[in-house]
Amino acid sequence: MPLFLLNNLPFVWLGLAVILVIIESLTMGLTTIWFALGALISMLLAFFHIPLVWQVLIFLVISGVLLIFTRPVAIKKFKIGSVKTNSEALIGMTGVVLQKITPDDKGKVKVKNQIWTASSSSDKTLEEGTHVKIDDIRGVTVYVSPQLEEIQE
Repeated sequence: MPLFLLNNLPFVWLGLAVILVIIESLTMGLTTIWFALGALISMLLAFFHIPLVWQVLIFLVISGVLLIFTRPVAIKKFKIGSVKTNSEALIGMTGVVLQKITPDDKGKVKVKNQIWTASSSSDKTLEEGTHVKIDDIRGVTVYVSPQLEEIQE
């Protein structure tokens, strides 16, 4: 059996690459894809009858380099693992103060037909009817600041 594998190394590397791509598609962690690319490069080396030791060494080096240097860039580009929840999607939106918000007391804000407990992001008092921007959400409290149009008036 080992002699058969050694005589068919390009297909062994191809098989490994396919298995790694399947694992990547199931996990979406952007980890095994780099090893799949390393396996494909080793497959090319096997076609040129490069010794197995060098194929394995190059597989490990290429996979490691890709994992270390390109994974962070790919994660930022594809935003893997940062799916906004419903509440996180509210950050940056505007709402209207329903109940007065002071630096010491929380009030109520209506955002997208939902009423939230609100606190001021600054030390300003926000009166009823004031249009506010959602700056942050912690737990069930939104932190708001007056919209720029409101400040200029």
